[in-house]
Amino acid sequence: MIPHFAEDVAAARAHDPAARSGAEIVLLYSGMHAVWAHRVAAALWRRGARLPARALSQLARALTGVEIHPGARLGRRIFIDHGMGVVIGETAVVGNDVVIYHGVTLGGKSRTAGKRHPTIGDRVVLGAGAKVLGPITIGDDSVVGANAVVVRDAPARSVLTGIPARDARSSAPRRPDPHTDPALYI
Repeated sequence: MIPHFAEDVAAARAHDPAARSGAEIVLLYSGMHAVWAHRVAAALWRRGARLPARALSQLARALTGVEIHPGARLGRRIFIDHGMGVVIGETAVVGNDVVIYHGVTLGGKSRTAGKRHPTIGDRVVLGAGAKVLGPITIGDDSVVGANAVVVRDAPARSVLTGIPARDARSSAPRRPDPHTDPALYI
């Protein structure tokens, strides 16, 4: 866990222009505290100590506002910015170098046993309030826009927006709105 600690601090500095120092991140970034608590809880979970793992995850939730089930698998250099309201379910898998903003849910859609939560690829950005639901996969280098609701698989390099989310890069060209499009006022 110690090598990950330094990587996590470096990732926070890289992704947050407001970060003034490593000490500030270590002491005050609740998203980092949630990830670190999760690493301990996940180790307990894998060793079969399910009750202590859940207890630690609930304590971390109470202290940070971030709920990460100890069964979830998180990659390296995860940065949870303004973590309040983030929920990551039991069978979720999150890749490396992922940025998660406040209010994100990686949730399930069914009560059946087995894989119920999403798999998030490497270098994905999950915008504030995004909901990624069910046993779907979001490909590497994708962006999920703020408040998008994703319920289907998305290939690598997707830009997902809307409810339900669609890949904005593959949409037909939009017609400019003469009332709101600033490009028409130039």
